[in-house]
This record gives sequence, C-alpha cells and structure tokens, in this order.
Amino acid sequence: MMNPTYDKWLQYSEEVREAKAKGQPIVALESTIISHGMPYPTNVQTALEVEEIVRSHGAIPATIAILNGKIKIGLSDEDLEFLGNTSNQSNIWKVSRRDLAYVLSQGQNGATTVAATMICAELAGIEVFVTGGIGGVHRGAEHTMDISADLTELAQTNVAVICAGAKSILDIGLTLEYLETHGVPVIGYQTDEFPAFYSRSSGFSANFALQTPQELASFIHNKWTLGLDGGIVIANPVPHDFAMDSQIMEKVIADALEESVRQHIQGKAVTPFLLEKIKELTGGQSLETNVALVKNNAHLGAKLAVEMNRH
Repeated sequence: MMNPTYDKWLQYSEEVREAKAKGQPIVALESTIISHGMPYPTNVQTALEVEEIVRSHGAIPATIAILNGKIKIGLSDEDLEFLGNTSNQSNIWKVSRRDLAYVLSQGQNGATTVAATMICAELAGIEVFVTGGIGGVHRGAEHTMDISADLTELAQTNVAVICAGAKSILDIGLTLEYLETHGVPVIGYQTDEFPAFYSRSSGFSANFALQTPQELASFIHNKWTLGLDGGIVIANPVPHDFAMDSQIMEKVIADALEESVRQHIQGKAVTPFLLEKIKELTGGQSLETNVALVKNNAHLGAKLAVEMNRH
C-alpha cells in the first residue's frame, strides 16, 4: 500500500505501481552499483539482467535512484543507461542517509547506496533488497573512524538485505562486531560462515545458518512481528565457480589499499577506487565475480520476496 505522506518525493514506475496495486512481491535494487561500482557497459547490462532474474521468479524489480530531485522506485532502461554511462557520473551523487534530503531539495541526481536504498525501500513498503556487498568498518577505522552508514541503517530500518557478505576491502571482524552491538542478525544462507564478497570464506561465523527461503521468511516475519525493528543481513556466498581464493584476494586488497594511501584517496571515493584497482590487479576476474554474486543474490532475493508475500 502506498503512503501518501511520501508522494511528494516518490515516483513509481508503471510496473512497480501495478505490482503494489495487485499485492505482488517486489525486490528493491540499489543504483550505486551501477554508477560507482562497475564499469560501463557491464554495469548497465548487469542491471538489466538482474531485473530479468527477479522477474523470472515471479517478483517485480524496483531499482531505486534519485533523478531530478525525485526518488524513483523502478527505473526505465533509459534511466539505467543514464546512471551507468560514465560521461554522466560527475552529475550523479553517491547518496547515503546524510545526502538524501540535500539531493532531493536541490533537484539533483543520485545513485543510492545500501543505506539510502534501504530508506527508500521502506518508504515504498518494500521489505526485500538485493545488493552485492554491504559496507562496513574500514580497515584502520581505529584511526580514521571510517564506518559505513550502511551499518547504522541496518540497525534501524526494516528491510532484509541479501548480500554476498561485506566487501572484503573492509575489516570484516569489526564489521560483524558493530552489527552485533546494534542487534542486527547476520544469517548465513546455507552456510555457517560469513562470506567475504569475492570469496566464500572470511574466517568469521554468521550468527545463524538457514537453508531455505521459507526459513528466512519465517525468521524475518517473527523478528518484525515481535517489534524488533531493524534490518537483517542475509549473507549468500558467491557461487563456487566464481569464488576467488581468499589468501590471494587478501594480498590484492592489501596492495590496493597501499595505493589508495599513496594517492590520498579518502571518504566516498575509497570504495570505487579500490574496486577499480582490484579489477586491474586481478586482470578483470574480480569484476566477473562481482557480476556473478549480484545475480546469485537476485535469485535468492526474488524467491524470498515471493515467500514473504505469503505471510
């Protein structure tokens, strides 16, 4: 059901509007992965393929972005092309919670991070969100205090986030500690171990392991019915055929981090820089893995949305 309070800012695609009217399951998708996470044209092609995966399971995709000062819930192919084309990137904000009101009030364009997508999804009444990996506590955060707003959003916003774990450029141990402090459950899907984005193994455990979309839906329903507000991290490991060796990736990430320090890369520019540097150092393999894990998450997210729609 649409909330008229937010109609001033929300614009639904016809497909999403019709799905909401019919009570069909909907899956939220972020747009930062398009504008700041992958190179063109792989980013646009991946976004289109992910949407088709969601539809193939009987759910409706709702890619979210801010265009001309409006929160768009569901994007056209032309919108995806605009967000993904590198010639437009200087005009596209990377929007988190802090930036949302500014970009809207200024009538500007923005790609939504995990945090901002969660906010917009909740405003639109969408409970399931598929992404690649969540942000977290950055390495060296004891000196920089660089902690992603994704984590604080997970502590307060009622959206289930399907991801391939936290981006392995982060301090995964501290990221999990932060989530624990804020009462955010971390579920390993068909695994006891928390995955590390490019790799299936991080050396850290998930809080719980669940095996089916039905079990996930029951867990989420019980959590929110009990009044336990906040998100859920559903960690879905990258498929075996595309997983990268965790020790090799650790060396690659260390080299990329050293380069970011040498170039004085800071703030929001860190993650895009590191992802591009890792792609370069792995000869493009990391990009193939990134695409594969997002698609894998879309399969699970759509199945979960269909199951939750039955509750």
